[in-house]
Amino acid sequence: MGKSTVDLKELLFPGVADVVIASVEAEPGVIRVAARSTARGARCPGCRGWSERVHGSYQRHPAHLPTAGKAVALALTVRRFLCGNRECPRRTFAEQVAGLTRPYAHRTERQRSTLARIALALAGRADARLAHLLGMNADRDTLLRLIRALPDPDRPTPRVLGVDDFAFRRGHTYGTILIDIDTHRPIDVLPDREAATLARWLADHPGVEVICRDRSTAYADGARAGAPNAEHCADRWHLFYNLVEAVEKTVIRHRALLPEPEPPDDRPAVTAEDVRAAASTARTTAAPRTSGRISDRTRERHQTIHELHHNGHSLRGIAAQLGLARNTVRRFLRAATADDLLVGKWTGRTSILDPHKPFLHQRWAEGCTTARRLFQELRDRGYTGGESVVKAYIRQLRDTFPRTDRPPRRHPSVREVTSWITRHPDRIADHQAERLRTILGRCPELEKTAHHVRTFAELMTRRHGDQLEEWMSKVQAADLPDLHSFVTGLRQDTQAVTNGLTLPYSSGLVEGAVNRKMLKRQMFGRAKLPLLRKRILLS
Repeated sequence: MGKSTVDLKELLFPGVADVVIASVEAEPGVIRVAARSTARGARCPGCRGWSERVHGSYQRHPAHLPTAGKAVALALTVRRFLCGNRECPRRTFAEQVAGLTRPYAHRTERQRSTLARIALALAGRADARLAHLLGMNADRDTLLRLIRALPDPDRPTPRVLGVDDFAFRRGHTYGTILIDIDTHRPIDVLPDREAATLARWLADHPGVEVICRDRSTAYADGARAGAPNAEHCADRWHLFYNLVEAVEKTVIRHRALLPEPEPPDDRPAVTAEDVRAAASTARTTAAPRTSGRISDRTRERHQTIHELHHNGHSLRGIAAQLGLARNTVRRFLRAATADDLLVGKWTGRTSILDPHKPFLHQRWAEGCTTARRLFQELRDRGYTGGESVVKAYIRQLRDTFPRTDRPPRRHPSVREVTSWITRHPDRIADHQAERLRTILGRCPELEKTAHHVRTFAELMTRRHGDQLEEWMSKVQAADLPDLHSFVTGLRQDTQAVTNGLTLPYSSGLVEGAVNRKMLKRQMFGRAKLPLLRKRILLS
């Protein structure tokens, strides 16, 4: 056998000893390989007896992995052997090439294992499309069957077990995932989150010493029933999350003290008389309009009337010539410029708002400066005009009394204050820390809450679970109802909480494995428990 033949065999059949390549033919898009088995004999699958008596031979054509971008058409010559055991129901049997074939299979073991790995990663339609692109034809149902046929991993019973639930369908159906905390590998998936199911699994797998769980009653009861000697360890993340919820409720109780008091206004108070006088002054000193249809016509008439009067025309003649009343002509002649007429034109007329202006002046002096609100109040008082008239007058008042106060500062929300109290001091910005100190100074209850939160955080990060009882006693001595509820919950599972604040174990690894629900979403409705369990355990 030449070196090139050996290299080709290692390329096509790596790790397969009892096979030899007889011929290779390269054609466009395909490589045709003829091979045969070289084993001396084979074991009968019925009685496991060894036989070297050849009955005959035939060719198998299992699908093989593509090579160098080309499909491989394999023609494998295998033999049938006679079974020498007269009591065996089999008279003949076909040999199987270890690492290459299995009974009734239409694929080689290499292609089968490759498709199974693709199916574990993608499942369903996606892996079928990828397999087709790689030159292997398999529909989605075939690939899912490959997943179901895979054996469960042989993993020993963990010493430290993590337990948590996850949703098959959020709000309706839940299961339980079990994780080996030491190896970070999933151990099993249970069909529900009932105490009896967990208890049966623990009874069937003795040897669990520590159980990391949340403070769910079902998991607590199931763990005690199935592994009575195991230590229970409550998850620290859930503990602190429950504390944050209690802090948020406390902040809500005192949300009235979160806004900072408004600074005193040193400006003199504006009275209704000041508003009336300023509005009157603005009306009498208003500048004339410089453009517009009426203003242009007034300027033209003023110029024409003065020219006619200068040429010797009488008032009656000017009025008759221009079609105006004599009093109108007289008023134009008395005005030295057209601007005097325009000022009087726009500021001297009455308005439908005039009877209500004293009320507007009074409300403006009281601090109500919103045109929409003032318009609604005027309508309640019998005003029949439009809102645009009120807006125009309020705009005039704003020009007379411009706002010089500082823009209002945004008040911190309940969630922001809760975050400041429960966050590590090194992760709070300086301006946030300053605002938090101001709020705590105004509210003694929040200051006590912040002190207890910092103390609990130190217990948790430094593993001082032996100080938990002292902390709970101090909290119950304070007038903090929401923290009292939190402590009551801790006392219902004190030993597990103490272990969670003392032992180095945590359910964080379990929470990460719960995110394997993404595997379920990839299967587009095919994620019943057996298939989902295979993908979780083997991925």
